Order: sequence, then structure tokens, then C-alpha cells
Amino acid sequence: MSDRTPVSKTRRKKQVAALQDLGAGLVALSEDQLARIELPERLRDAVMQARRITAFEAKRRQFQYIGKLMRGVEAEPIRAALDAALARSRGEAAAHKRVEAWREQLLADPGAVGELLAEYPGADGRQLRALVRTALRERTECRPPRAYRALYQELRALIEK
Repeated sequence: MSDRTPVSKTRRKKQVAALQDLGAGLVALSEDQLARIELPERLRDAVMQARRITAFEAKRRQFQYIGKLMRGVEAEPIRAALDAALARSRGEAAAHKRVEAWREQLLADPGAVGELLAEYPGADGRQLRALVRTALRERTECRPPRAYRALYQELRALIEK
């Protein structure tokens, strides 16, 4: 008899499915995010190949292959790097939504500049008011949204500080 207890077939299947899901998470990353994660060359090639595949069955087989390759590597550092990349993406998305919300609030109610200045005392109120006025004028005159974009950039720089 061996000291190790045998792993049940159900548990092995769950482990394989978890590795395939981890591989699918790698496939879903952007090029920059994937480049930051240290992967064996064969696994990186398989992930890149999976991105190019469009047929459902072929993609399913490729994910199985990625899962097979994942069994031969230490998955925890890859999982940690994937989680960090996804957390960074969620943080960037949340910051983008916050900036968008402030811009829409400022355009809906130009008096909201005071609220923004109360929350971010380092903001240049004069420039923000000018950008809001110009963005509103651009909108009514159907001109290109230069001030609208500049307002976003200003708010983004302010909120990221």
C-alpha cells in the first residue's frame, strides 16, 4: 500500500477544468497583459494560437491542449499574475467610469463644478468651468467634441492624482 490516497476521478476532472479555465483567462488577456506574465514558450504559443482560432470545436480542442500544458507547469504563479492583471483592469475600468460620471454630471449641471472642487481641492476651477462651457457650446453647435475630450483628460489627470 502507498502512503498517498488516490485522487478521485471527479477531483481530477475538476482540477483539469480549473486549469483549462485558467488558460481561457490567459487567452482573454490583452497583448500587453499577456506579455507581463511569465509563461513557458509552448504555453505562450498555444495561447497565441487559441486567439487566432475562430471555429468553436477547434477552439475547444485548443483550450484542452492549453489545459494539458498547464498540468506541466506551476499554476499558482500564473493564477496570481492573471488575478493581478484582472484587478488592474478592473481598477482602470472603475477609474474610467468615475471620470465619465463626473464629466456627465458637469455637463448636465454646470454648478457641479463646486462639488468637484470640494472633493478635489487641487483642481483648477476656472479651467474646468471654461471646458464645460465650451463642451456645451460644441454640443449645441454640432461641432467636433474637442473640449469634451479635453474635459475628460483634465478630469482623468485630476482623479488619478
